[in-house]
Amino acid sequence: MLYETADDWLRAPRKRVLLFAMSGLGKTHVSRMLRDSGDWFHYSIDYRIGTRYMGEYIADNAKAHAMKVPFLRDLLMTDSIYIGSNITFENLAPVSTYLGKPGDPDKGGLAYGEYTRRQAQFRTAEIHALMDTGYFIDRAERLYGYPHFVCDTGGSICEWVDPDDPDDPLMSELSRNTLMVWIKGDEAHTGDLIRRFDRAPKPMSYQPEFLDRAWQGYLHEKGVEEESVDPDDFIRWTYAQALAHRQPRYEKMADRWGLTVAADDIAQVGTAADFDRLIADTLAAR
Repeated sequence: MLYETADDWLRAPRKRVLLFAMSGLGKTHVSRMLRDSGDWFHYSIDYRIGTRYMGEYIADNAKAHAMKVPFLRDLLMTDSIYIGSNITFENLAPVSTYLGKPGDPDKGGLAYGEYTRRQAQFRTAEIHALMDTGYFIDRAERLYGYPHFVCDTGGSICEWVDPDDPDDPLMSELSRNTLMVWIKGDEAHTGDLIRRFDRAPKPMSYQPEFLDRAWQGYLHEKGVEEESVDPDDFIRWTYAQALAHRQPRYEKMADRWGLTVAADDIAQVGTAADFDRLIADTLAAR
């Protein structure tokens, strides 16, 4: 690891950290807090995906819908209007809206083939965005003068790595450049995440093997055809399974390449100094 001891971390003139966990456990909250302290550059993987790697897909999808409206079609065909996504750190909805949900088109669902095509696009985009971490570490200091760097990852990082392979190329690259920190939730957090997701289900990205098993399992259990699937019901049904699927992957990633901190401890972090102390204490306890 970049920092082997608490003293290494506390004395480091340049702190570089990557946070990974399920969405909702504090990655973005802490990253924003560090950014607002003034000395930290906040690299959002989801923002990078939406602006650099999937921006054209998102805009083209919006244009495809606009082309179905004669009034808008005429304006587009004459270059009279411009359509683009207004993605920000605080509003990443264009990415999740593009990913979509599979099922009944009358309920906003996508055909499963189209859904998996977009999942594959997202996988490629997320891997590229993660591999850009080293470039942004250099850019943040060289261009903007930030000494410290936090990479705020998406929950699906664990889908694209092999946590049993010590030479996994993505994890090897990230661990060379950052201290990798897993924010671990407990059963209470899991229940809260499920309830929160149930109230407002949002698209997610999964490795193809897991997604295909979930899709076939759902069709069999519910006894429905693909075109009759309720999109929200499917992603709710899949989400609880995804938590169980991801937890051991996160744990292996942390054991091999980084640290584990409790979500409850992260929730108590209010300043950059608090964060420094939490990381130092975690290193000291290894």
